[in-house]
Amino acid sequence: MAGRQGSGGKGGSRSSAPKYPRGARVGATLREIIADELVRIDDERLLLVSITSIDVDPELNRAFVYFDSLEGEEGDEAIVEALGEHRVRLQSSIARQIRAKKTPILDFRPDLVIRSAERIDEILRSDRDRIDRAGAESAPDTGD
Repeated sequence: MAGRQGSGGKGGSRSSAPKYPRGARVGATLREIIADELVRIDDERLLLVSITSIDVDPELNRAFVYFDSLEGEEGDEAIVEALGEHRVRLQSSIARQIRAKKTPILDFRPDLVIRSAERIDEILRSDRDRIDRAGAESAPDTGD
């Protein structure tokens, strides 16, 4: 009797095997938990805050939580302060919802990548407007 191929033995691949690193999976789960918990927290400083990404170190000791808000850089200090005040509540929520031996310490930071992208977009838009204005000024007047 011939051996079965793809039986999941040595050398075979398991269909339930993770497709991306553990830190990324944990980060995605933490993002979901923290975002849900922020909705429940009654703190005006956190009303317009979005969690944009989370980077977790390989040992799960620390998680860098990146956020953005409609208040921009002017609101960062108050938001970091508010998130720090609610850190214990957020970490307790994480501990209840994930199956891990430990939960990472949360470190909150503004998402500078998004802000840099917004600045680049603004520069490109203003440059495009400048080119359009220059083109309109140099276009010949066909006055009928």
